[in-house]
Amino acid sequence: MLPHYQKPGCTLFVTFCKLIPTPFPSGARDVILDHCLWDDGARYQLHAVVIMPEHVHLLLTPLQDAKGWPYGLPAILKLIKGASARSVNRLLASDGPVWQEESFDHVLRSQESLNEKLEYIRQNPVRRGLVRKPEDYQWLWVEPDAK
Repeated sequence: MLPHYQKPGCTLFVTFCKLIPTPFPSGARDVILDHCLWDDGARYQLHAVVIMPEHVHLLLTPLQDAKGWPYGLPAILKLIKGASARSVNRLLASDGPVWQEESFDHVLRSQESLNEKLEYIRQNPVRRGLVRKPEDYQWLWVEPDAK
């Protein structure tokens, strides 16, 4: 497998999916959202996140460590997916993997692309028929400056 190369300051659109496609209950979506927000401002700047019943979309920009290197996306995702899996398993009195090993990421190339992905994340629950307006979906978070 090739190493994951990323340029400093690049915004990434990331999707990862539940291993077993049965929907997460609401309590599990609450803890997953908490874990996605946990390192916002520390390891990455989170622009938006939506916790769907069986997958997650993130829009984030990795920040730099003390040596000036961007935090690596694999390490960021390992933290989010690992911690959220432990919390979900504890909440549901289960064990074992929660997430598919693979995730999908795309480097955004422009402000226009960022706005498009932000709107894609916002509209995801609406497209699925879960709510009428993005603001009605409780597992959607968008950074205040991006609204």
